[in-house]
Amino acid sequence: MDADVPSAIGDALERVLADRLTRAGVLDAEFAGELAERVARFTREGGKRTRSQFVWWSMRACGGGDEPTTAAALRIGAALELLQTCALVHDDVMDGSALRRGRPALHADVRDSCSGAAPPARAARFGEAVAVLAGDLALVWADDIVADTALDPWTATAVREVWSDMRTEMVAGQFLDLRGQLTGSRSPAQALRAAHLKSALYSVERPLALGAAVAGADGRTMRALCSAGRCVGMAFQLRDDLEDVFGDPRHTGKSCGGDIREGKPTYLAALAVARAEAAADRPAREVLEGALGNADLSRDGLDEVREVLVRTGARAAVEAKIERLSAQGMRHFDGALLDAEAAARLRRLLTAQAASRAVDDPPGRARSASAAPACDAPEGGR
Repeated sequence: MDADVPSAIGDALERVLADRLTRAGVLDAEFAGELAERVARFTREGGKRTRSQFVWWSMRACGGGDEPTTAAALRIGAALELLQTCALVHDDVMDGSALRRGRPALHADVRDSCSGAAPPARAARFGEAVAVLAGDLALVWADDIVADTALDPWTATAVREVWSDMRTEMVAGQFLDLRGQLTGSRSPAQALRAAHLKSALYSVERPLALGAAVAGADGRTMRALCSAGRCVGMAFQLRDDLEDVFGDPRHTGKSCGGDIREGKPTYLAALAVARAEAAADRPAREVLEGALGNADLSRDGLDEVREVLVRTGARAAVEAKIERLSAQGMRHFDGALLDAEAAARLRRLLTAQAASRAVDDPPGRARSASAAPACDAPEGGR
């Protein structure tokens, strides 16, 4: 299993999904075919299974390796993949994102599949409603997996406490993110708080804690891993914010500039606004004010935002913060007493989280339209 953890997680996930689809089919064939099967397909076609790999390698680094412990880690990893399905499907509906992992988002796929049978507005509404139900179903399945995992009483209590906290934190972070869009918040401190709850805890710290709990890690080891995960998780989110603006959608699988057009209260945007105000840079402020939350922002408008993010030093400051957080996380990690071989694998996985991933240099204003074909304005944009 150590040789190919994603495949091992995938096998565990297949067993779980096969059981759930069979149960869904008993309830109703249309429900199984049109909703449950979509949840299963979306989850199967997941990304790198990074969160579940954190569970596995944390468990292994904390000394876990017997059959009951590895089986529990694989099941919890599968549950995390379903929880991720819930988060992404709901997130795409809330953000109005039509693209996910380089393919149509679930609500867009449902909308398109019934477009000939209903007016466009009704088809779109139906797609969103089905996506909400799909996310709910994924969450139910994830909770069932954790509840049904064979664990001794002490370990079961520790695992379910972490799981419960993680779900609530994820919802709280999403709420703060949405509220920030509504209010137009540009506070760097509030942006970091939302990122901490929405992504840092959920993406890294809690998966590490789940793996450590399954292995029965002591308090000192658990604290060290959680501290490392908190720092690396925040670095991961800040990197994700950069990639949304400067990344190549062919690698990220998402539309370029989505956070800007949606007016998301990211730390990158908040820092740029704060720096422009501090420097009395009126042109920069006008660009940011006109772009943040502008759903029709054109490609040229996004290029202007990129230039402002560079000129104000916001991009460089975020890059520097990522480096500091990553280094701090590794210091916490190196203070834990872990199995050396598994710890080395886990360390590499943590380091990769905050690494630069296909980020382009900011284009010049004279850049031709053909030079950046993947960063078009949204449909209907100017």
